[in-house]
Amino acid sequence: MTTIDIDTPAGPIDALLSVPQGEGPWPGVVVVHDAIGYGPDNEAVSQRIAAAGYVALTPNMYARGGRARCITRVIREVLAGRGRSIDDVLAARDHLLGLPDCNGQVGIAGFCMGGQFALVLSPKGFGASAPFYGTPLPRNLSETLDGACPIVASFGKRDPLGMGAPDKLRRVTSAKNITADIKSYPKAGHSFANKLPGQPILRITGFGYDEAATEDAWRRVFAFFGEHLR
Repeated sequence: MTTIDIDTPAGPIDALLSVPQGEGPWPGVVVVHDAIGYGPDNEAVSQRIAAAGYVALTPNMYARGGRARCITRVIREVLAGRGRSIDDVLAARDHLLGLPDCNGQVGIAGFCMGGQFALVLSPKGFGASAPFYGTPLPRNLSETLDGACPIVASFGKRDPLGMGAPDKLRRVTSAKNITADIKSYPKAGHSFANKLPGQPILRITGFGYDEAATEDAWRRVFAFFGEHLR
């Protein structure tokens, strides 16, 4: 794993790049981190994706001022579907497409806030989208998903931000004939696939890591990506 700079319309930002071992080319995956930022947890996510045979690129969504300064702006922009943060993710997609290690197919995966990006940008030149608890769901979901790529979505039933989200996403994807695999894990909550600090407190509030749900979700994601990106 290396830290690189990628060009965006608003200037360069840093990003984590993980490349599989062996001979490529491979499909690419843009990874959009959660509201915490791209610390050790997202490094582990990138390594998991690379180990499965995908070039993983995680743009730093807080590159212009840090988390405290950027988080409100980034969340506002993903809800609006426009702004520098949207451009940053699309620039990461384009960077992957320009790499000789990439086979020309790029998916997107995101967590929490990043899951919202994965849904909002699913119609924007990606071959498959994997939102992990992208809750609350984007406003005007049906309009947002016009022309969306195939979606493999994972939710925790105990997620206090995601009440009814899986069923709503199923209704919209079915009505729009979007290929989808949507699953809600009964014992899991928000951030179930992220190893964040303070796990005992997080679990009480409906958040927290769940190993069984994480492993099953990634199994589904890689099977889905294997179908749509290879």
